[in-house]
Amino acid sequence: MGRGQKEASDTQRAKTNTLADLASQQASQLYGMALPQFQQLLSGGGYSPEEQASITGQSMGALGSAFDAAQQRAANRVARTRNEAGFTEQEDELAREQGRQAAGVTRQNTIDFANEAQRRRELALSGLTGLYGINENQLARLLGISGQLVGPRQAEGRGGGFGIGIGPLSFRF
Repeated sequence: MGRGQKEASDTQRAKTNTLADLASQQASQLYGMALPQFQQLLSGGGYSPEEQASITGQSMGALGSAFDAAQQRAANRVARTRNEAGFTEQEDELAREQGRQAAGVTRQNTIDFANEAQRRRELALSGLTGLYGINENQLARLLGISGQLVGPRQAEGRGGGFGIGIGPLSFRF
């Protein structure tokens, strides 16, 4: 190898090492910032109790407003016609229907809260997968989480495989 080639090779190696060191530092910083956030998402469980109470309050408030308006229309009809026939039965039916609707809203909120918790766990697993460079099923098993959580993501083609590296420097096979 000639002297010029050796110097060019040394210069290129120095540039490559500098870029690799910079990438490693950036990856370490990203890893240090992202890991605690992903772990918090994984253990968080979805909406906070305050958020759940707010969502429930808003949905029940909207439901109550609708039934209050229907009851007011019935009362206005009685006042306008001065005929109370059927008013009590209508109030009873409105109350029964409001109870049915409230049960449906409560059921849907419960389902939505569970779905949000699962979505956040999947997001955390996906993020940790990128940090650790392993597939989601392996990561779920390591963390003691059911593989069923990551099944839908793998069915979409976003999971699985084998990865090497950390964060932006990872490669998937």
